[in-house]
Amino acid sequence: MAEDFPQQPTPRNAPENAPAPQQPAAKEGVNWLQELRGLALMLLGVLAFHSLIAKPFYIPSISMMPNLLVGDRLVVSKYPYGWNWSSISFHLLPRSTWHLFEHTPEYGDIVIVVPGNRTADLIKRVVARPGDRIAVINGRIRLNGTFVPRQVEPPVRILADDSLRCEGDAEPGHCYDGFEMFRTRLPSGKEVYELPTYRETLPNGASYDVIDYIDQELDNYPEIKVPEGHVFLMGDDRDRSADSRAPFETDVFGQPSGGLGGPVPLTNIGGRAEFITFSLDGTQTWNPLTWWKALREGRAFSSLRPPVDPAKAWK
Repeated sequence: MAEDFPQQPTPRNAPENAPAPQQPAAKEGVNWLQELRGLALMLLGVLAFHSLIAKPFYIPSISMMPNLLVGDRLVVSKYPYGWNWSSISFHLLPRSTWHLFEHTPEYGDIVIVVPGNRTADLIKRVVARPGDRIAVINGRIRLNGTFVPRQVEPPVRILADDSLRCEGDAEPGHCYDGFEMFRTRLPSGKEVYELPTYRETLPNGASYDVIDYIDQELDNYPEIKVPEGHVFLMGDDRDRSADSRAPFETDVFGQPSGGLGGPVPLTNIGGRAEFITFSLDGTQTWNPLTWWKALREGRAFSSLRPPVDPAKAWK
């Protein structure tokens, strides 16, 4: 005999043939495979953007002063010169000579370069292009037999900051130790470095400021012809820049150091510096709340493309 089950009471005034009460649906578990797939696609998208369009860059040294300061954060575009192995962020590809949509940098461009003896990016300015004859004589660039015009400018003022440290400094001291002879106090009480400043104008009319303050070995470089597919790069701080004038070297631990070792292949150039996003003076910590106080005024969104005046072009 079948067992009788008690019937559920029917609510008063309930319509006939009313649907049975719905039971709560069972809770589904997390699909971890789908989550990981979404994360991987997101990371690939970021890598593709950094490699093909633009990436952030940080200035760790004074080699591009006065135009770039330690602590500047900037945007580097990846497409102006085409794409090569060094365009890929984090240098995931092996060093190679392939180049898609190759384009030669213009005079005065600030570029990101991966030297042939290391994997870290450096930042320098293009001062000679393929086929140019370049020499440096007593600190002056001679290009195709003509000295690059150099106009004396009022000394650039850099705020004295004894807490600022440059990346890779092996000795104690701050980034500006070499500028002490130019240290002065303003009527406001602020201490600054007033550095000897000059404005150079390249053959296409591009102009920019450089600082040059001591006599040193790199002030003279014998004339060479820049090979096809290469450019000659220099820092705007002419006395503290390991650039195309300086040979490849290794330190006491056998690690790569020194300069670029002459003209640089275009396949080692990974992009062009476009503008500064913001700049921190070195007083910040890992706590983001300290960044606001460390912000340098007047540097955000400053363009890094040199002004070009066709009237001053001389080639």
